[in-house]
Amino acid sequence: MTGDSTRLFLCNCEGSMEVAPGGLGKALARLAEGGGGAAPEVSYHRHLCRAELDKFETALKRRTPVCVACTQESALFAEVAEESGHEDLRFANIREAAGWAEQGADAAPKMAALLAAALRPAAPARLREVESDGLCLVIGAGQAAFDAAARLNRTLSVTLLLGDPGDLILPQVLDFSIFSGRAVRAQGSLGGFDLVIDGYAALLPSSRGTADFTLARDGAKTRCSVIFDMSGEAPLFPRPEGRDGYLRADPRDRAAVAEAIFDASDLVGSFEKPIYVRYDAATCAHERSKITGCSKCLDHCPAGAILPDGDGVKVDPGICGGCGNCAAHCPTGAISYAYPQRADLIAQVQGLARSYLAAGGKAPVLLLHDAAHGTPLIGAMARYGRGLPARVIPWQLHSSSGVGHDLIAAALAAGFTQVVVLGDPAKAEEFAALQAEAALTEALIAGFGLKGGRLVTLLESDPDVVEAALHTLPALAEITRAAPTALGTKREVARAALTALAEAGKPPAPVFALPATAPYGAVEVNTDACTLCLACVTACPADALRDTPDRPQLRFVEAACVQCGLCAATCPEDAITLAPRMNLTPGAMQPVTLNEDEPAECISCGKPFAADGMLRAVERKLAGKHRMFASDDAARLLRMCEGCRLTELSKGGADPFAIAHPRRTRTTDDYLEADKRGLTIDDFLSED
Repeated sequence: MTGDSTRLFLCNCEGSMEVAPGGLGKALARLAEGGGGAAPEVSYHRHLCRAELDKFETALKRRTPVCVACTQESALFAEVAEESGHEDLRFANIREAAGWAEQGADAAPKMAALLAAALRPAAPARLREVESDGLCLVIGAGQAAFDAAARLNRTLSVTLLLGDPGDLILPQVLDFSIFSGRAVRAQGSLGGFDLVIDGYAALLPSSRGTADFTLARDGAKTRCSVIFDMSGEAPLFPRPEGRDGYLRADPRDRAAVAEAIFDASDLVGSFEKPIYVRYDAATCAHERSKITGCSKCLDHCPAGAILPDGDGVKVDPGICGGCGNCAAHCPTGAISYAYPQRADLIAQVQGLARSYLAAGGKAPVLLLHDAAHGTPLIGAMARYGRGLPARVIPWQLHSSSGVGHDLIAAALAAGFTQVVVLGDPAKAEEFAALQAEAALTEALIAGFGLKGGRLVTLLESDPDVVEAALHTLPALAEITRAAPTALGTKREVARAALTALAEAGKPPAPVFALPATAPYGAVEVNTDACTLCLACVTACPADALRDTPDRPQLRFVEAACVQCGLCAATCPEDAITLAPRMNLTPGAMQPVTLNEDEPAECISCGKPFAADGMLRAVERKLAGKHRMFASDDAARLLRMCEGCRLTELSKGGADPFAIAHPRRTRTTDDYLEADKRGLTIDDFLSED
C-alpha cells in the first residue's frame, strides 16, 4: 500500500457483489497495520459511474492520486479526469477478478491484494515515436481488392498491387495507381516497409474492357508505410498479427475485410510504441570471434525481430511485439523485459502474495494472462459461470508467453502455492520458451525436495474448460514466504529466490542434474587433451572461466556459468563439455581449479614463458614437420622465450625477421622452368 493521500473508490456495482467495510475494509486495514504503508482514503458506493459520479468529480479537485476499483467504466472515468486536468488515475478490476464469482463472499483478501498492487507505482516503459506518411500498398485480386483500395484511399495514399486482375471493372476516373505483380519479399514495420515485387507492371491507361499492363519485370523495389494484404496467400511475415502496419484479411470474409479497412484507415500520422525489451551487449553470450555460443533469443523470437550483430544481437523495436520470450530464456539477462521492468513485475507479483496472505487469505494461486485472450475469458467465467476461485489471483501481462523461471521462483518463494499461465492455443508456437522454463522449474523444485506440479500451462480458449481446470487445482502446501526483494541482475534475482526455495525444502543431494537448456551448471575439462591455451577464458562472457597470472592454470566459478557453450565451441582440442546442474554447496561461489600445468622454462635464460603441456602440443605439430622447424637446431627455438628466440636468430648478423618476409609469388613461367630442369617448384625457387 502506498500514499496516505490516495483516494480509493469502491463500488458494489448496484449490489451485485460484496464490497463493504466489514469485509474488504478490514482486509485493507490489516495491510496497513502489517507494514504495507498507510491505508488509502476509502469510500464505498453503489452506483459510482452514474448516480454518484459527482463524488468522483469532487475528489479529482484535490489533485491527489485516485484509484477506481472498476475497469468496465474506465473510459468514462478517464474522460472525466482528463476534462478536470487530473493525471494520476489508476484502475483495478475487483469485479470479474473477484466479486463476481461463486466464492465472491470469500474474495476480500484477493480484492485487497489487487487493490494494493494497483496502488503500487511502477516505472513507465520507454516509448519510441513512429511516423507514417499514409502510403499504403493494397495487395489482392480482382474487384474486391479494388473496392478495398478505393475505401482506404479516402484517408490513405493508396497503390494497388493486383496478383490477378480477375473481374476488375475499370472506372472512368482512377484515383490511385494500379500495378500487377506479386510481393516475394518484405521487411520492416509501420512507417517503413520495404518490398521486392516480381512480375511488376503498370496499368496501361488505354486499357479497355480488360486491364492491360506494361511489360513485366522482376525484382522491383518499393517502400510504403502500411501494407493491406487481402491476397489470401501466405502472410509476408512470421507472426503477422504482431507486425505493426501490416493488416491481413481473408478476401472471402467480408466482415474481416471491413474490420481491417477500419483499422488501417487511421494509420497515418505520429504514433507511440513501447520499447518492450532492453539489450546489454556487454553481457551477451551469443558469439565471440565469429564462434556462436548462445542463440536462445534468436531461436525463440516468433516475430523475427532479433538478428545476429557481430558478437551480439540486434533487436528491431519496430518489429518486436513484446512477447518477452527472449528475456524469459536469456541466460545472462542481456535482454531484459521493460514492459514492465523485471524488478517492477517481480515486486508486483510478490506484493500480490504478501498482501493476500496479510489480509487473511490461504494457499494463493497466481494466474498470469494477457489482455487480448485471458481477460475476456475471465470476464466470461464471471458473467456466465462460477468465476475464479477465491484463492486464484489474476495478473495481466502484455504477453503470457514470456514468463521465465526467475518470475516463477520469485512467486513461489513469496507464498504462492502454484503459478498458472493462461495462453492462446492459436499461438502455441510462442510458448516453446515457456515449456523449456517450465521443465527447468520442475527440475529445480524436484531437486530441492519439494512437491512438484507448481507450474500449470493452460493453452485454452473455452472458458468452461479453463474454469473447471482452475476449480480443480490441487491444494498444494505453501513453500515459503521468505523471498527477498528483487534486486540486481536476472541471475541474481533468480538465485536469491531459488536459494529461498532450497532452504525451505530438503534437497536429496547438494548437486543435481538439470535439463540441457538450463542456464546453470559446470564445465568439465579433459585434462589429457587440454593444453591450457586459455582460449576458453578469452571467450567466456560471464567471467566463469579464469586464468591466474602466476602459473598455467584454468579456474572456474560455477555460480557465474550460464552454459552458453562458447568455451566448448572455442576449445581447439575439444576438451570441454557442459554439465547442466544445480550446485547448492558454498563451493559453487568459489573459484576451483579445472586444470593446471608446470610452466615451461626457456632453455636459454630459464624464464617461465608458457604452459608445458601447450608447448609439448606445439612441438608435436611443428618440430620436424614444418619447414621452419625441420632441423633440431630450429626446433630448439620452440623452447625459447620471445627474447632469446630473437637473439638466437640474430647470430652471425642474420635478419631475425627474415622468416616473416612474404614468399615470392609463383608464376606460370616458374613452374615451366622448374619442369624443364627436372626440379620441384620449391627447389627451383631456392636456387633462384
